[in-house]
Amino acid sequence: MNAIIILITVGIYFILQLAVSFRKSTTANSDFFSGSRQSKWYVVAFAMIGASISGVTYVSVPGMVNKSGFGYLQLVMGFIVGQLIIAFVLTPLFYRMKLTSVYEYLSNRFGLKAYHTGAWFFFISKMLGAAVRLFLVCFILQMLAFEPLGIPFIVNVFISVGFVWLYTHRGGVKSVIWADVIKTCCLIISVALCIYFIARDMGLSLSGTFHAIGQSNMSKMLFFDDPNDKQFFFKQFLAGIFTMIATNGLDQDMMQRNLSCRNSKESQKNMIFSIILQFVVVSAFLMLGVLLYLFAAQHGMSETGDKLFPAIATGPYLPMIVGILFIVGLASSAYNAAGAALTALTTSFTIDILGGHSLSENRVKRMRQRVHLGMAILMGVVIIAINILNSTSVVDAVYTLASYTYGPLLGMFAFGIIMKQQVHDRYVPWVAIAAPVLCLILDKHSMQWFNGYQFSYEILIFNALFTFLGLCLLIRRK
Repeated sequence: MNAIIILITVGIYFILQLAVSFRKSTTANSDFFSGSRQSKWYVVAFAMIGASISGVTYVSVPGMVNKSGFGYLQLVMGFIVGQLIIAFVLTPLFYRMKLTSVYEYLSNRFGLKAYHTGAWFFFISKMLGAAVRLFLVCFILQMLAFEPLGIPFIVNVFISVGFVWLYTHRGGVKSVIWADVIKTCCLIISVALCIYFIARDMGLSLSGTFHAIGQSNMSKMLFFDDPNDKQFFFKQFLAGIFTMIATNGLDQDMMQRNLSCRNSKESQKNMIFSIILQFVVVSAFLMLGVLLYLFAAQHGMSETGDKLFPAIATGPYLPMIVGILFIVGLASSAYNAAGAALTALTTSFTIDILGGHSLSENRVKRMRQRVHLGMAILMGVVIIAINILNSTSVVDAVYTLASYTYGPLLGMFAFGIIMKQQVHDRYVPWVAIAAPVLCLILDKHSMQWFNGYQFSYEILIFNALFTFLGLCLLIRRK
């Protein structure tokens, strides 16, 4: 599959996204921030399937089955429990308080210092996480298309970020939701047809495909053997619960979609429906991963990890439609995730950090447009910096980053909901900074201090616990 066809495919997808964006364009701030709370729950639910799948999932999850098998599903099982907690604990609370940004809760519960601390932690985490995800698609497009044409990486980044800015410029969360609907369709069709063509090339029937996957040693799902192993079930399951609460329930990006439903009941239906389908879709990605490795072994290919799926899909082994589907799936997963993050960052920075909720409609609109452009430029700069650092272990990077930056948010919200006391608000930022530092020290010395124990993503739980305990020390005495 040559570079020109790849760029034409991406260009057609760009045009489709822009058409949706302009169809849903708006000038009202309430539409940009929350869709005026008029989104249909089933539309949001279908969109959320795609929203949860970034370029990282699309490329890295199939590539990691040779090392971790189906162990990723242990994390997803935890996601289901975490989603139920979000639906029945956090969502009614946020609707009752009529929040535009979920971090306004911290202001009402603690004070301005806690409010700004939560907003800044979200800003840092979401900016780095979104940049890491978009970096992956830029890296792959550079390898497949831009580099063969002699186009430098910085131009690749400029085009990608410029497109994301353009299609979210007017539509806001409405554009994001409908873009995610298109993305979900693209991903499901892409994965299903890729599995079909690879199985057909290997001479496997439908039952033969399931049998080959089941017989592979890469299909092991549950790991109960070694508590010190990062794949140990309870580590992954518990980490999945709290990761979902932190990165979805306390994340302006994801909750902005959920809070666009008409009421909390509809939002709950959307969450339950979407998490069940997410489990099915992630299972399909892992099945595809097993087939990719079996296919690679059959054809004597040496690629593994993040390079495996692109090499097979765009190589000379399968019909061109497989490569086109891969590019469409990659573009939809990466650009939509970046667009949603850009919208959420704009909302949070405008409302939480710059205090836009207290300004007039016209002033907020001008501020929001400037912030939106600034966030796009900053995202591009961060992607270029990641490329210079040459960090390509993307899945691990994203979840490790979330463990450190979402932990203080989880601890603050947990304290606010469980405890009734007030705290000395001015010291909250120090607690939020100290907790990740303690976790980093714990992680670096865990094997030495705890008889070979290695922390995985469950470090998020300790991060939140340290924050919770720190806030207990700040309780105001009567």
